[in-house]
Amino acid sequence: MDKLRKALSGNDQCDEESGFMNQIMDESTLSWSTRIKSFAFCFVIGVLLSLLGAFEFFLGNIHAYAILYALGSTIQLLSTCLLMGPFKQLQKMFASKRIIATVIALASIFMTIFVAVKFPHKPVLALFFIIIQFFAMTWYSLSYIPYARDAVKKTVEACIT
Repeated sequence: MDKLRKALSGNDQCDEESGFMNQIMDESTLSWSTRIKSFAFCFVIGVLLSLLGAFEFFLGNIHAYAILYALGSTIQLLSTCLLMGPFKQLQKMFASKRIIATVIALASIFMTIFVAVKFPHKPVLALFFIIIQFFAMTWYSLSYIPYARDAVKKTVEACIT
């Protein structure tokens, strides 16, 4: 558990001579249990919003579905900031191996909400961005699991050939 805590908080290396800012950051951070509880709460809220959006989809309200699904995805993504902190999360999000997935995921979330609000009479366009959002978020999430992307690529290649 300590290795997980160190990896998520970015404290893999402990310097004996920590600077003034590091000491301030250490004093102002949340405890590990508070981080886990906050992450779980926000993640569950995001999932519930996405599920509520799915319910709206089956009722035929694509407009509400798009907004709820995009908000749920956003809250789920932001919940990870509670585990490792916003700056460390942003560094990891925009690392070279996941920058394309991050940009596509964030752009598709924005476009989903934009299209749902600005063009509620075009549900197919909203669904298009929801599909892009789903695959981009999946690809982004897989980047955190070692060799997961390679396994997915090989599985898709095997299914196609």
